[in-house]
Amino acid sequence: MNKKELLAAKALRQQELVDAAKRESRDLTAGEQAEFDRLQSEIEELTRQTEAENGFPKEPDGSEQNRTRQLVEDAIAAERQRVATITALCRDFGIDPDRYLSEGKSPDETRAGILEHLRQSKKPLTARISVEETGEDEFRRDAAEGMVLRGGLTPEGVHEGARQFAAMSLRDLAIECLEREGMAGARRMSSDELFSEMQRQYYNPTSAFPAILDSAIEKAYVTGHKQVPVTFDRWTRKGTLSDFKRHDNNYLAGPIGDFEEVPEGGELKHDRPVDAQLPTRQLKTYGKQFTLSRQAFINDDIGLVTSIPARHAAAARRTINRQCYGLLMKNPKIYDGKALFGGDHKNLLNKGTGITKEAVQAMIMAISTQKDQFGQAITIRPAMLVLPVGLGFDLFTLFNSPTIQTADNTQAVNPLYRYGLEQVEDPEINRLAGEGNPVPWFMLGAVEDTAFMEVDYLNGQEVPTIRRMETAGQLGFVWDVYLDWGISVMDFRGAVKNPGEKIVNTLLA
Repeated sequence: MNKKELLAAKALRQQELVDAAKRESRDLTAGEQAEFDRLQSEIEELTRQTEAENGFPKEPDGSEQNRTRQLVEDAIAAERQRVATITALCRDFGIDPDRYLSEGKSPDETRAGILEHLRQSKKPLTARISVEETGEDEFRRDAAEGMVLRGGLTPEGVHEGARQFAAMSLRDLAIECLEREGMAGARRMSSDELFSEMQRQYYNPTSAFPAILDSAIEKAYVTGHKQVPVTFDRWTRKGTLSDFKRHDNNYLAGPIGDFEEVPEGGELKHDRPVDAQLPTRQLKTYGKQFTLSRQAFINDDIGLVTSIPARHAAAARRTINRQCYGLLMKNPKIYDGKALFGGDHKNLLNKGTGITKEAVQAMIMAISTQKDQFGQAITIRPAMLVLPVGLGFDLFTLFNSPTIQTADNTQAVNPLYRYGLEQVEDPEINRLAGEGNPVPWFMLGAVEDTAFMEVDYLNGQEVPTIRRMETAGQLGFVWDVYLDWGISVMDFRGAVKNPGEKIVNTLLA
């Protein structure tokens, strides 16, 4: 390290001592004052030596102090440039810059050291070419993916470069971003000072750290949205609406009457089809908000950036799941002003049962003999059984046994053997039924024959939207998460309900 670099290092150390005292609103301690004075003496001596080497003439009183100050300022500026250049070089090749910085290496010496390191490790220089080509974009992408990996999630298509960021704390990542932007001394800042600096960059669209947080949160909530275990989308139809208006003016054209014989000389009779109104559809907005607070940043709470967004996205899917099963279980009045199950809808068994041959056959008959709005016979193919947890074992036995026991204690062919009904079990039915009550189960028709229930999304978007909130005043980074959807019963003919019976767990009874 030459004299100019020594000057810079000693001046920076003096500044650190003064800044630490200012942050704590106190004077320098005796030890700090002694170190400050010693550094000052060394700076003055180095300045005199530098002037002698450069041939500076002796000037009147006062000028020497100005020259000293200028030399120190120039040295500090040069040191900051050295730190920024070396840090950028090392990061481009995945090498820790601390070694070269602490040994006082120049940028040229650092380049030579990097080349030697690559030669000894036989690592080809092309290893970082792709990063050089897209530099900042790939850094932000890999940093965001590394943050998600550290949070315990595994997004799709993780790039190899993300692994080197997976162990970085929020503090380390903030320092990395500042150093890449040319700010020297970031490593000497406290976590609170770093947070304040990040807050200043919060509203700057070109800053790296907020952009990386946004990207990590987006990857986390998309992953959480895909991985949440729900079943509503297996028996509902996905729809789309382009606005939030109430869509209640859709009509279904009635059938044309049968052609009638026209006798010789007779007249053709006028036919006037009848229309029927379809169910009302309307979207609503649902959402939440979460914050990466100052304390969470200082505590390096990575979960607020990864697991919390993933849980919010999963919560959106679970909310839709609960609402769909709520319509099944609560039997509300639907578009025709009547209860969903029962009455002249002819889709409710008179008596609840468990999984039996007779019950399944009765439900098949009920769903297959429905008529449309105009009294015409329609074809609805039984396609699915939606069950509470606890009935799946009986159903498997019923549909996979080639023979059944008859009343005469003889074996007979099982007409339901491999009948081909899809099975969906969801504990939401058990929860809504309540402890100790009969638990219903349902048979649904094929969606292509008649859509029983539909979940509409705004412009077909079923993944929640997340955006950084632009309103100041909160001590932290704030994001909004929201999604627009609406659930409608489209046709009661597409489902039959068995009121069920109590499900008893013999091990807990």
